[in-house]
Amino acid sequence: AEPLFRSASKPRFFRQIGTVQRLLSMLQFPKAGKQEMMTLTSQAQRYLERLDIGYSYRLAKRMEEHCTNPVLGYRTAGSPAEIATGDMLAAEMKKIGFSKVWKDAITVDAWEFEKAELSFTDAEGQERRVQLGAYQTNFVTDGPTAYELVYAGKGTEADYEGLDVNGKLVLVEINQRNEWWINYPVYQSHLKGAAALIAVQTGGYGEVDDAALNAQDIAGPPEAAAFSISRKDAGALKELLADSATVAVTLDACTRVERDRTTYNIIGELTGRNPDRKIMLSAHYDSYFDGFQDDNTAISMMLGMGKALVETGWQPENTILFCAMASEEWGVADSQFDWSTGAYEQVFTVHPEWRGQVIADLNFELPALAHGTRARIRSTYEYVDFLEEFLENLPELTQGYPEETRITAPIETWSDDFSIAIAGIPSMVNDFTGGSFMETHYHSQFDNDTYYDEDVYRLHHELFGLLLMAIDRTRVVPLNFAGTFQKAKEALDLDWCARTEADGESLAQALDEAAALAQQVYDRAAAINRGQEPGEDAGRLERQLLNLFQQTQDTFVRIDWYGNVQFPQESLQQSLELLHGAADSLTEGNLSAALRKLYEIDNNRYAFLFEQRVYRHFTQYVFSQPKERLKWGYRRIVGYINLYATVKSLLEKKAKGITDYTAEAAFLQGAAAAQEGAYRDLVGSLNISVEEMKRMLRDCLPR
Repeated sequence: AEPLFRSASKPRFFRQIGTVQRLLSMLQFPKAGKQEMMTLTSQAQRYLERLDIGYSYRLAKRMEEHCTNPVLGYRTAGSPAEIATGDMLAAEMKKIGFSKVWKDAITVDAWEFEKAELSFTDAEGQERRVQLGAYQTNFVTDGPTAYELVYAGKGTEADYEGLDVNGKLVLVEINQRNEWWINYPVYQSHLKGAAALIAVQTGGYGEVDDAALNAQDIAGPPEAAAFSISRKDAGALKELLADSATVAVTLDACTRVERDRTTYNIIGELTGRNPDRKIMLSAHYDSYFDGFQDDNTAISMMLGMGKALVETGWQPENTILFCAMASEEWGVADSQFDWSTGAYEQVFTVHPEWRGQVIADLNFELPALAHGTRARIRSTYEYVDFLEEFLENLPELTQGYPEETRITAPIETWSDDFSIAIAGIPSMVNDFTGGSFMETHYHSQFDNDTYYDEDVYRLHHELFGLLLMAIDRTRVVPLNFAGTFQKAKEALDLDWCARTEADGESLAQALDEAAALAQQVYDRAAAINRGQEPGEDAGRLERQLLNLFQQTQDTFVRIDWYGNVQFPQESLQQSLELLHGAADSLTEGNLSAALRKLYEIDNNRYAFLFEQRVYRHFTQYVFSQPKERLKWGYRRIVGYINLYATVKSLLEKKAKGITDYTAEAAFLQGAAAAQEGAYRDLVGSLNISVEEMKRMLRDCLPR
C-alpha cells in the first residue's frame, strides 16, 4: 500500500487536484452502496477542487480589523471589538449563502483592554515608553500617573520579606508552564497592598523573542490588577533596580472587567434533508493580540470549508452548524475554569436540546501551522475507531507533515471541544498542543502570519471537509464505547482496591463485559452504516448511543487540579500513593522525600510558596461557587485534600532543625484513611454505573 503522504521533495504541482482526482476512488465512506459511493466521490472531488485557501487566509487577516487596543490588538470577551467581529462574520456567512444565519446571545463577564503604557528613564538617561500586555483585571488611570516600581523576585510570600509595596507597582519573573500560574503571584501582591503586578515570562511562554509579551487567562479576582512586560523591557528596569530599591515610572492604563454582559455566538446553518440531526463545526473568534493562528485561521477555515460546500451545491443529509464561538480565551471572572465560556453557554444554556441531536462536533484550533511531525485528530474515546477507519481509506492529500495523520485520545480541557463533549455531544479537534508553538509564539504579539504554512492549512481544509462528509453519510452515530471501558479498566489499580477493600475485581469484570457489549453494538451500527443491515430502528439506536455517551461523560470524565483529563479513580489512587508515601517518609525521618510527595498532591505546591489567604482563596473558589461560575469544571475535581498547615509545619521544623514529625505523619495517615473510604465508595458507585451502562448496551442489541 502507498503511504498517505510522500516525501517532502515531491514537486508542488504533483500534490494538487490531478493527484486527488486519481485517488478519490479509494475513498470509502460508511453506509454508501455502489451508486451512492460514486455520487459521494464526485461530491468530495468537487469540494476539493472548490477549496480556496486564499479566501480563508484573507478572511483571517480581516478579523484583525477590530480590536480593543489600537497598538497590540486584543478582541476580548464582550468587548465592542468582539461584537463587531461577530457581526462581520455573520455578514460573511450570509454572503457565503448558508441556509440560515443567526446570533445567539450569551452572558459572559466582559473585559476591555484599551491601553497600558509604561514610561521611565533608563540607565543611559534615555526616556523609554514601552507597551505592556494585560490580564483580565481592573486598572484605570486618569492619564499618565506616577508610581514607584519595586522588584519582588518570583512573587512568592518569601519574596516580600522586608519590602514595602503598598501602592506601588511590583515587577516579578515567572514561568507559568513549569512553576505556577499567574493568579497566585498576582493575588499575593494584591494582599500585600501593591497597586498592580507586572510579570515577565522567563520561559514556558513567549520564548520566541525577548520583545514578546504574553497573555493568559487570569483565573483570579479582577480587583488584583496585572500586566505583562517583555524580557527586553524588564531587563532595562532590573538594571535600574540593581542600584536602587525603587524606580520612578509612569503608567497610563485602562483595563476594565464588567460582569454579566451580553455577547454573541454566531451560527450559520446548511439545512440538511434531516433537519433535526446535526453536525457541528466550531472555532472561536475572540483573541489575544491579533490572534492570527489562535484562532482567526480556524474561524476562516471553517467558513472556507462552508463556502466550498455551498459552491458545489452539496445537499447534506444532516443539518450542518458552523459555530463561531465568542469568549473562549476568557469569559468568567474569578474562576479557575474561566475559558471556553462561549461554547459552554451555547450547549448548556442556549441550546441544551442539541444534546441528543448533534452527532459530532469538529472543533478547530491553530490549523495553519505544523504541530510536530504529523497531523493528529484528538477525539473523545468513542469516536476513535470510526476515525481510524476513515484514515485507512483516505486518499493522498496535501503534504503538510512528513508523517501520516493519526488519532489520539482523549480530548483535553484546552479548547471548546471539552465543554461541548461533557454536554453530551461527541467532539474532536485538530491537535494543536504537540509542537513548540505553545512555548514560543502562543498568546503573544508574534502570533501573526509570519509563520503561516499554506500546505498545513490546505491539508486541514481537505482532511476535515472529507471527514464532515463521511460523518454526514452515517445513519447511526458511529460511537464505540469499548475503548472507553478498556481505558477505565487500565486506570483501575487492583492493588489499591485490595488494600482499601474496594470491590475492584467486580468492577474490572463489569468493565470487560461492558467493553464486549459495546463492541457488539458498534459492529451493529457499522453494519447499518454500510448498508449491510436494514436499520429500521436506526433512530432509536442513535438516541440510545447519545444517551450512553452522556452517561460516560458524567461517570468517567474528571480533571486534576491542573486541568488534565482523568478517570475518577486515578485522582484518588494518586493521592493515596502520595499520602502513604509521605507518611512513610516522615516515619523514616526523610523530610525531603515527604515534602516532594506533598508538593504533588492537588494544589498543595502553593502551600510552599504563598500565604494562607492566597491558598485559601484559590481553593475555596473551586468548591464554593455555583455551577454558573464554575462552568465546565463544576464537580470535576475529586478527592481534594488541604495540606496547608502540614506543609507549613514541616517547613518550619526544617528551618529550625527539628526532626520529630510524629504529629504530621499521624495527620497524613488519617487523611489517607479518609481517602481510602472515599475510594471504596467511588469503586462501589462505579460498579453501579457500569452495570447500568451494560443494561443500556444490551438494549441496543436485537432481542
